[in-house]
Amino acid sequence: MGNGLSPLKIPILAEPHRVPCWFLPILSFGLVGLTGWVPAIAHAEELKTIQDRGQLVIAVKDNLPPLGFRSADGALQGLEIDIAKRLAQDLVGKSNAFVLKPVLNQDRLQVVLSGQADIVIARVTMTVARSRVVSFSTPYYVDGTALVTKDPTIRSPFDLTNQTIAVLDRSSTVDTVRNRLPGAKLVGVASYEAARSLLEKGEATAFAADASLLSGWVQEFPQYRLLTPTLSVEPLCIVIPKGLQYEELRQKINEALARWQREGWLQERVAFWKLP
Repeated sequence: MGNGLSPLKIPILAEPHRVPCWFLPILSFGLVGLTGWVPAIAHAEELKTIQDRGQLVIAVKDNLPPLGFRSADGALQGLEIDIAKRLAQDLVGKSNAFVLKPVLNQDRLQVVLSGQADIVIARVTMTVARSRVVSFSTPYYVDGTALVTKDPTIRSPFDLTNQTIAVLDRSSTVDTVRNRLPGAKLVGVASYEAARSLLEKGEATAFAADASLLSGWVQEFPQYRLLTPTLSVEPLCIVIPKGLQYEELRQKINEALARWQREGWLQERVAFWKLP
């Protein structure tokens, strides 16, 4: 997945509820034309106001290694933190031109709708439902549903037919695994620690979750392996307020992402954080 960062290389997704981020303008127009409903305009700051203020306020995660998490001394770090800091420097022109605001999953869109943050870089996948209220950048990383196991006889996800797989309760991973591995038995768990407990006791052969987060799992527990290929393709995008006044901001973000990829910086940061 690490070599799938370019938007041009990402296939159209088979899942009906997900579409590539770069189709958003077409999608948004179609939704308005079909339903007659126009999304409310968010109230975060447009680019000039951000530059006049001298700081970009960015909502991030602080508990999802290696995307966004805290080091032993409490400092925020991870791939998304690196992206946030460099983006602030590119847009505002100062190395310290950012404010990072940790956010809960359920609040990731609300913080831009309410003006508490200018943008969000917090493991957000663009979906049809989300595109009705916010805009998205082109992808900065391609994630997906993956599996980990320590069973040496399992070489790929498709070796798990008729095996027991742990999945997080009420996560989108449940439907993905059911669709791709219909013969597997799924066992719901409340946390990553509960999943590891099942694996250690031999009550599950593998654990399915986001590949980006499972890469942190195998770094912490090297007796486990991340299986390839992934079972889904989920481009992670930067969340931007919806509205014409934010179009310049969205374009500048997309230009920065494209430039970082041409320069190799984005791929280098992905490799540094040992993402798949």
